[in-house]
Amino acid sequence: MKPVINKTDQLAHLSLMWIERLGLALVTLATFFSLAHELSRMWHAGIVGLGDLLQLFLYLEVFSMINSYFGSGKLPMRYPIYIAIVALARYLLLDMKEMTETHMLAVAAAILILAISVLVMRFGHAKFPYEDIPEQKRDLL
Repeated sequence: MKPVINKTDQLAHLSLMWIERLGLALVTLATFFSLAHELSRMWHAGIVGLGDLLQLFLYLEVFSMINSYFGSGKLPMRYPIYIAIVALARYLLLDMKEMTETHMLAVAAAILILAISVLVMRFGHAKFPYEDIPEQKRDLL
C-alpha cells in the first residue's frame, strides 16, 4: 500500500531538499576557498610539509564526500570517518612534540577504533546488504 502524500508534505520535502543542496553548495565553496588559501600559503612559504599534504587530503575527502552525495543522494558513513582518521593523523604528526605519551596513545587508539569501525561497516554491508529497504527516488530539479 502506497502512503498518501499531501501537498504540504511535498512542499516540505521540496523545501528541505533545496535547503540541503544550498548547504552542500556552501560547504563546497568554503572548502574550495580554504583549499585555495592553503595552496597560496604553501606557494608563498616555498615549502610543502607533511601536515600540508594531509590537510590537502582532508579537502579532497570533503570534495569526494560532497560529490558522492550529489551523485547518489546518499552519504556513506565511511567518508566522515576517513576524514576523522586523516584529521587525527595530522594532529598526531604536527603536535607530537607537545603531547604526552598518554595523549599520543589516546589519539592512536582513536585512529585504530575508527579504522576498525570502517572494517566492521564494510563487513556488515557485504554480509548483510540492505535488500529489504526500497531505493529512495530523489527528484533532480
